Amino acid sequence: MSTDVPIRDESIRLGQFLKLANLVEDGAEAKAVIGQGLVSVNGEVDTRRGRQLVLGDVVALGGVSVRVAVEDPNADDGLPW
Repeated sequence: MSTDVPIRDESIRLGQFLKLANLVEDGAEAKAVIGQGLVSVNGEVDTRRGRQLVLGDVVALGGVSVRVAVEDPNADDGLPW
């Protein structure tokens, strides 16, 4: 089972998504785990940090799976505008 992680746009780069989903601490760690072949996208290992993910893609790292989801337009982002 995977957890949904909402994104703002229609796509996001793999390295950025790993950070957004809190699977890595920073870009350096994202680069390392992707380069080592530890990340899979839709069940296939992908070593491209710039891989464009789209809605519905499932990313797995270390036994944790997360799915790219649509951001709820009614969600409170904490901004005053």
